[in-house]
Amino acid sequence: MPSSGLLQRIWRARTIYLFISPFFILFAIFQFFPLVWSFYMSFHEWNGLGPMEPIGLQNYRFLLRDEVFHTALGNTVIYWLANGLLILPLALLLANFLAMPHLAGRRLMRSVMFLPYVTATVAVGLIFNMIFDFNSGLVNSLLNAVGLPSVPWLTSVEISKLPVIFLNVWRLTPWYTLILLSGLQGMNPELHEAATVDGAGPVQRFFSITIPVLMPILFFCFITLTIDSFRIFTEPYILTQGGPGNSSLSIVQYLYLNGFRIFKLGLASAIGYALTFILLIVSAAQIVLLLRQSGLTEVN
Repeated sequence: MPSSGLLQRIWRARTIYLFISPFFILFAIFQFFPLVWSFYMSFHEWNGLGPMEPIGLQNYRFLLRDEVFHTALGNTVIYWLANGLLILPLALLLANFLAMPHLAGRRLMRSVMFLPYVTATVAVGLIFNMIFDFNSGLVNSLLNAVGLPSVPWLTSVEISKLPVIFLNVWRLTPWYTLILLSGLQGMNPELHEAATVDGAGPVQRFFSITIPVLMPILFFCFITLTIDSFRIFTEPYILTQGGPGNSSLSIVQYLYLNGFRIFKLGLASAIGYALTFILLIVSAAQIVLLLRQSGLTEVN
C-alpha cells in the first residue's frame, strides 16, 4: 500500500527526520499554535484569566467604527508613505556613492554606515528623545542659536510623528542601502561603459540604466519596507508613547495597549488579523504591479 511504503521510507530516514525535528517542533509551538490560537481568540472576549465568551464577529465590527483604530491606521500609513519617499531614494543615492570604484576608505564607510541598523532601537530611541527634548534637546538648541523659537517636537499633535519618522529613516536606511549596493555590484559594468561611449552622462546613466536594472530589487525593498512600516512599534513607543492624543499611535502600539495594558486579548487578536489582512492586500497590489512592470519590459 502507498501509505505503508511512505511510512517505510520515513522509518528508513528516521535519523534525518530526527535531526530536523527541532525546527518543526519549535515552529509548531511558538508560531503555528499561536497563529491558530490568536485567530480563535479574535472571535471571543477574554482577559486572559476568566472564561472565554464567544462573541462572533463583534471584535471586527468594533474595529470598523473605532476612531482610535482609524487614527492608528492613518498614522501607520503616514509612516509607510514617509519611509517609502525618504528611505528608498536616500538608500539608492548612498548605494551609488559607496559603489564608486575609486572611493577612498570605502570598506570603513560601509561599516560605519551600517551601525545605525545594528544598534539597539530602544537605546537609539532614548537618545533621540533627548535630542528632540523641548527644554534641553540638541535640535531646539540649534534652532535657538540661529534665533528661532523652540519647537515641541514630542508634545505637539501636529508634528509628533516627525521625530518618529526621523528615527525610522535613520535606522532603516543602512539596511536598504546594503541591499541596493549588492544589486549595484552585481550589475554588468558593460552597460555603463557602452552608455558612456554613446555620450550618456552620469545622470542619464543613472535614470536610464541603473534604476531599470535595479527595479526588481527596488520592488522587493518596497514590499519589505511596507511590512517594516506597518509593524512599527518601538520608535513611537519610546519617543511619544503614541501621544499626544494618539497623534503618533501605530497599529501595533494599539494592539499592544489592548492586549497587554487593558487585557482585551480577543480585540488585540482581531487587530493583529486586521493588520495581516491589510498587509496582504497592499503586498499583493505591489506584487501585481511588479508583474505588470516585468511584462511591459519584456514586451518592449
